[in-house]
Amino acid sequence: MAKVASPVVYIDVRFSAHATENLEKTKKAVCNLFPPDRKDKINFTKETIKGHHGNLITLFQARIKDKEVLQAFVEKLSTGLSELDKETMSREAKLLVERSNLYLRLDKQAAVENQMRLYRADPIHIRIHFKRKDNRSIIELCRELGLMS
Repeated sequence: MAKVASPVVYIDVRFSAHATENLEKTKKAVCNLFPPDRKDKINFTKETIKGHHGNLITLFQARIKDKEVLQAFVEKLSTGLSELDKETMSREAKLLVERSNLYLRLDKQAAVENQMRLYRADPIHIRIHFKRKDNRSIIELCRELGLMS
């Protein structure tokens, strides 16, 4: 059987950890979004900045290009998101898809519990970059992949 080419080119993951948060625990929570056997293939860069009130904030970023990791993440996301989140994404699709990218914000606290949930406050930022360029075809592809209802 021929292997189907992945429609995803790369995934960017970005999140912050405040001075009051345990950096390793936060990073481990984000890694929970990925299948356990793929976590070692994700390398985060780390940058420390000062917040508005002088508090330290650590920014983590990773760009994932490994095809197996990309496929495993999309599969886990499609099974991990609730139907309510998928409906929300479908309703807000025109806001979430732009220039070959699907933008998501996931809950850090849910990730600690190995769950996936959309969230807006202090989220894990996910950008899934697709080969397709047309927003409409990306939205349809997201439905086919089980990311939207």
